[in-house]
Parts: sequence; structure tokens; C-alpha cells
Amino acid sequence: MSDSSATDARTHETVELLQHLIRNECVNDGTPESGQEVRNADTIEAYLDGVGLDIERYEPTPGRVSLVSRIAGSDPSAPSLCLMGHTDVVPVNESGWSRDPFAGDLVTTDGVEEVWGRGAVDMLNLTSSMAVAFRSLAASGFKPKGDLIYFAVADEESGSAHGMRWMADNQRDDIMADYVLTENGGLHTGSSEAPSVGVTVGEKGVAWRRLRISGVPGHGSMPFRRDNALVTAAGVIQRLTDYSPPATVSELWRERVDAMELDAEMTATLLDADKIDEVLNEMPAATASFLHACTHTTFSCNVLDGGLMKTNVIPDSISLDVDIRTLPGESGAEVQAHLDTALGDLADRVEVEVLMNDPSSISKTHNDLWDAVAAAVNNPFPTARLSPQMSVGFTDSRIYREMGAVSYGAGLLSPALDPGAFGSRFHGNDERIDVESLALSTQFWLDVVRGL
Repeated sequence: MSDSSATDARTHETVELLQHLIRNECVNDGTPESGQEVRNADTIEAYLDGVGLDIERYEPTPGRVSLVSRIAGSDPSAPSLCLMGHTDVVPVNESGWSRDPFAGDLVTTDGVEEVWGRGAVDMLNLTSSMAVAFRSLAASGFKPKGDLIYFAVADEESGSAHGMRWMADNQRDDIMADYVLTENGGLHTGSSEAPSVGVTVGEKGVAWRRLRISGVPGHGSMPFRRDNALVTAAGVIQRLTDYSPPATVSELWRERVDAMELDAEMTATLLDADKIDEVLNEMPAATASFLHACTHTTFSCNVLDGGLMKTNVIPDSISLDVDIRTLPGESGAEVQAHLDTALGDLADRVEVEVLMNDPSSISKTHNDLWDAVAAAVNNPFPTARLSPQMSVGFTDSRIYREMGAVSYGAGLLSPALDPGAFGSRFHGNDERIDVESLALSTQFWLDVVRGL
């Protein structure tokens, strides 16, 4: 089989595997019984079968299955590499979609083939392309110097308690690796002649909090001068929404701005912590939201629960879940200080419960993995350079970094893919990925592994 025929065959396998994973509907809504990643685990295990691979299954909670497979290295002292992809997806509001979000349709629009469906970009595209590359290596008899691990993990979308966190606490040796590649990178920015290709080397911290606001119950027909917990909660929500702490200009932010190749004036403004908010207010909302998150600790009020509520009863208790994302160096104490500042005189009306408190994490770039990633990018794009970036969301990389691993969000996407459009598809409507990106990512994993 020629090289081009083999590449086409692998791309076809990646497309088909991605479609199956989408159709399995492993929707994780945060409850222990959701996700049911066992369906995607079964699909991936069946796909990997037949080439001599040993596959281990882990099920800490019924239906929440993760898979690990390993190609043993020839040199115990050589660094190991793990290709990690999560198998769960977030819930979807089907009314906002142009197509069935779980049909996994292959659609051609204006000459571009795309696979549609929830998880197509977050991150079943990478999970499937990693599996195809891993199986291809095993089938070819490839023997790495260090161990090569494929890890299909459950429960990334809701904090990892039934997936990576459980594995790290209970099966650490089975997944430990010196180097890890996972979501998300590979976007092209800058000029086509000398593009920058993003690699995520760090991520913001995640500090989810549940705020409980108390009031006094009463009859809804007599609201005057009543202590309505919902009214107080509305004030809390508004203050958190309006709150924006000062911008922080980090070295990774400087790298990102440099890769954008803007004019000198705009570059200087984006690198000035005192001026960046002014220019963000003038940008399109989608762009401004992302750039703001790169430079600020953020607060998003996302879940409101009133318990036993009734139209004619003044509520006496409201809980509010807030998604807080922190910058490097911020701890739980800084998060509480932010809340106190934002809420002002309402702070004493709020009881704070910690739901999640994982700090920001960053991996170094001066190592063999970074060099292998650069070489793999340069195979199809000889003039490209890597741009180290920080993710504003969290991934399972944070736990691998806690374990001492170097972990990057990587991949390789089509240069025709608009970064803004791609970013809007994460957890959004009409999520989809082009087949060219699937082909590039599949080959990228192969090139990194062989290069490393």
C-alpha cells in the first residue's frame, strides 16, 4: 500500500470511529450515573482488538469506564509517552442545532467535508485519531524506546472524579507517563507563509464554588419588606457578573499576542495591563470574551437552585454554582478575597462551599517532547513555529502535571480552520470538525511518537 493510500485509509478509520463515538451519546451532566462512557469504551476496545494489544478496563462507578493500552518500550530508562483522550461529552440543547447532534453526519459544505456532532471538537476528534494512530503503530510492529500508552478516560467534562482523578488516586502506576499529549492545540494563527501553531502548555485553575443565600420564608401575596433569598441572590449574581479584577500580563500571554502578528500599537495595548480592558470593550464579543479570560480571573454564575420552590412562597434558601477560573499563583485564599471584594456588603449573606479547587498549572517546553511536536508540525508545514499557550478551560492535564508529568494540549488542524469559529464550537451549537484536520491530527500523533 502506498503512503498516500495508507494515509487515506487511516483518515477513513478516524472518521468512522469518530462517528461511532458521537452516536454513542456519552453525555456527562455531572451526576454519577450520567456519561455512561462504557459505550465509547466498548467501541474503542473493539476497534483496538486484533493487533495484539492488551487492554485494561477500569470502572470506579457503574458505567464510567476508562481504558488503558500499552506498547511496552525496549529501554526502561527511556521516557514514556501517553496519548490521552476523554470519551464523555457535555449536554446539548438540540433546538439550537441545524442537525441531529448525535447522528455523526459527514457533510460536505462549499467543498469542505465535516463530521457533525456533540464532541466532534471536544474532544472525540482527538480521542479517535489517537486510537487510529496507536492501532496503526501496533499493527506495524512498532517498538518504542519508552512505553507508549493510549488512555481513553471518562468524566473529564465534570471534574474527573470518575475518571482521571480516580485513576491518579487508585491506579497511578497504570497511567503514569513522563510525557502526555491531550487536548487541545494545533490551530494556525498569523501569516500563511510563517504560521504559528498553538500548543497548550498550561491552563487556568478551576475554583468552582457553591454560594448559599438564606432568607425568611413567607406568603408570596405579602412581599413588602420581606427577606426574599431569591432577590438577594439576584444581587449576588449581578455583582459577580459586573466584577472584573485587574488584568495580568504573563509570559504566556506575551507569546500569544506575539503569535497574533498585530500592528505595533495594538500589540502594545494588549500587553499593557492598564489598557487592555479598553480595547476588549471595542472587540467583537466572542474574541473579547476569550482574550479577557486569558488575562483575568473570571466568574460565571451558571446554576441556580431554590430547592422546594412554589409561586406563592417567598424562598428562604437559594444555592448558586459559580464557575471561577484562576490565574497562576492564585490559591483558595485569593478566590475568597475576590468574592469578598465583588460582593461587598452582601458577602456576609453568603455561605461558600468549595466544589473544586485545582490551581493553575504549566509544563516546561525545553524537552524532547517539545522538539518532537515541533518536528511533527514541520513535516506538513515546514515554516510553522510552535506558540506555547495557556488554556482558559481545564483538562485532565492538570492532574498529570500534579503527578510530575510534562503535559501538552496538542493536535494539528487545517490552516483553513478559523480559530474564532473553532473556539465557538466548544460546548456550542453545530459542533463539527473538518476531515482535513482529522487527517492531519492522525498523522501528527504518528510523527510525534516516531520522532520521540
